[in-house]
Amino acid sequence: MERTSVTVGCRPRRLHPVPVSIDQLPTLDAIVISHDHYDHLDLPTVRALLRTQSAPFVVPLGIGAHLERWQVPADRIIELDWDESVTAGPLRLTATAAQHFSGRGLSRDGTLWASWVVAGPKRRVFYSGDTGYFDGFAAIGQQHGPFDVALVQIGAYDPMWPDIHMTPEEGVAAHLDVQAHVLIPVHWATFTLAPHAWGQPVDRLWREAKAQDVTLVVPKPGERVDIDAPPTVDGWWQTL
Repeated sequence: MERTSVTVGCRPRRLHPVPVSIDQLPTLDAIVISHDHYDHLDLPTVRALLRTQSAPFVVPLGIGAHLERWQVPADRIIELDWDESVTAGPLRLTATAAQHFSGRGLSRDGTLWASWVVAGPKRRVFYSGDTGYFDGFAAIGQQHGPFDVALVQIGAYDPMWPDIHMTPEEGVAAHLDVQAHVLIPVHWATFTLAPHAWGQPVDRLWREAKAQDVTLVVPKPGERVDIDAPPTVDGWWQTL
């Protein structure tokens, strides 16, 4: 998603270009949304996906109302509560718990937020969404794990909001809780959304991953990786 704010003048700038345009995406099986904050649910992006794709929007409860206002057909909207699942192509998508909040404009917590389990015929992926660290990760690991890879939020943390975004060290703990093989960090490299330096989250993550003997992969924006042969972390962000 493109934006972080309803007000154009208040938007933080992107730290890198969009790696692939929407028109260049392959045919999608599903468009999965974690929650309705502006950096995760963007009207122009939804409209572009509506024009270029036929996949359903799979979303937490309540977000369908946003999509309906934006002229997304009802038959392309699938709303799920936590622990509910749907099949999309070869994938089984399950909405799982997260510790966050929702809201757009002046509204707050009128829609649900979620992490996601994406299960294919041979692979299982966990996506944390935006979340604080909580005991629900262990329950997800017990019920849905182990996972081949976990995509874990590590950025935009601050002592002022400890319950809604994880620190890098908590991200490693979440990865271990859900029983994943490879950890790929997300939610750290596109916008500056907290007082910490741009590269601090992944610097801290790298140290903690080494200490906990966790297999870490830090791809450049848009880079593809083979989780069966994880590339060595090289600190590429430290040279930018």
